Amino acid sequence: MKKSNSPSSKSSALRATASTLSQAEQGFAYSRTFFEGLVDSALAHAKKLGATDAAAHASEGCGLSVSARLGELENVERNRDKSLGITVHVGLRRGNASTSDFSEAAIAQTVEAAFDIARFTAEDPFSALPDVADIAQPAEQRSDLELFFPWDITSTQAAQLALQTEAAAMAVDKRITNSEGAAVSAQQSHFFTAHTHGFRGGYASSRHSISVSPIAGKGDDMQRDYWYSSQRDAAQLASPEAVGRYAAERALSRLQARKLATTECPVLFESPLAAGLLGSLVQALSGGALYRKSSFLMDSLGKQVLPKHIDIAEDPFVKRGKGSSPFDDEGVRVHARSVVEAGKVQGYFLGSYSARKLGMKTTGNAGGSHNLTLISRLTQPSDDLDAMLAKLGTGLFVTELMGSGMNPVTGDYSRGASGFWIEKGRIAYPVHEITVAGNMRQMLKDIVAVGADSYNYGAKTVGSILLKRMKVAGS
Repeated sequence: MKKSNSPSSKSSALRATASTLSQAEQGFAYSRTFFEGLVDSALAHAKKLGATDAAAHASEGCGLSVSARLGELENVERNRDKSLGITVHVGLRRGNASTSDFSEAAIAQTVEAAFDIARFTAEDPFSALPDVADIAQPAEQRSDLELFFPWDITSTQAAQLALQTEAAAMAVDKRITNSEGAAVSAQQSHFFTAHTHGFRGGYASSRHSISVSPIAGKGDDMQRDYWYSSQRDAAQLASPEAVGRYAAERALSRLQARKLATTECPVLFESPLAAGLLGSLVQALSGGALYRKSSFLMDSLGKQVLPKHIDIAEDPFVKRGKGSSPFDDEGVRVHARSVVEAGKVQGYFLGSYSARKLGMKTTGNAGGSHNLTLISRLTQPSDDLDAMLAKLGTGLFVTELMGSGMNPVTGDYSRGASGFWIEKGRIAYPVHEITVAGNMRQMLKDIVAVGADSYNYGAKTVGSILLKRMKVAGS
């Protein structure tokens, strides 16, 4: 396997098709002003019916997805979705309804449906709107996050990029014999939301990607791998050539894979997979899991759950960040904070509802976490993948995981895996059809090192992670 960071070179074609046209010129059927009127109308009707409080959310999304396989166009799909959702509170009761019909009659019927649902549901003292003191006021809603970069690309141009990406993968080596295809996606959306505790806000955002999945080998020795590039701004996507080449190199490196004898050894998780370990931690520290008592990290606030060299920070204000937002899904203000410091949990991930259930304050995480970064105080700038393999010494380097085998209550972890057996810090041979197992609580404590080969996976950024020891089940 080529030991390098993911490809980052840019294509002039991508730069040429990235556009700075205004929101109204990018194919949205509805304006921000229209959505404001729609939401205000729904809220007014809810109050007229006798609602104690209400919240409404209007949104629209549109995009283009194109896929190609073996040199031929396979699929072209344009999507356009719109929705108005209304939540009505009647005392301690709550009801929700939604519609994709923006006519006055449909809006009135939707609000009335939510009101009727609220009248007949059980009382829930925790389900009120966010406290007024927590609401993000207009002056606090940052507009400099650079979340919206419409991609002015035609279906023909997208098809050419997909074909170009796959062709680049197929051209790397004659042992690339097949392909599961390449895809290009350009997506954008915008919304406006408001509620009767005084919140008003909304913004537009975009997400674009290129991906390919080549197959190497033939007969009994066939291996598949993939790679992709995803950005808010298409001009920042890796070039089709770089994505295709790297995906092919990954597939080729897996040929002649062997099985392992069952053992216990150090395990290094490649950086994209390490983001999954961080995701398991977030899940365990989230309000829903905590108040339902379905977390392996119950009552962990202020306690040591990671080694002292590990810190985790959250920052909603990273420009162009995939987890950036000027407020959370409830309109609550967000802020940068330390989630884990020197291995100790400094805060949970709470929305208003879960916070009330736990007798705590919202952390502005209704809807999820915002741009998490896990770092080790021991990491040096020179700790690239080669250095991390040297630290691993002899053990398993995992590059793919299969299944979702973690018990969120106990933390028991078991996943199908493939990767490479490492001897004396160097790749000895690829391995497959193995299982890695342990307990997430212990796995978090067993983090020995974090690489400088940081990778952004969605709203999480982390380098490769080395664990002291795990069980590896093989033949």
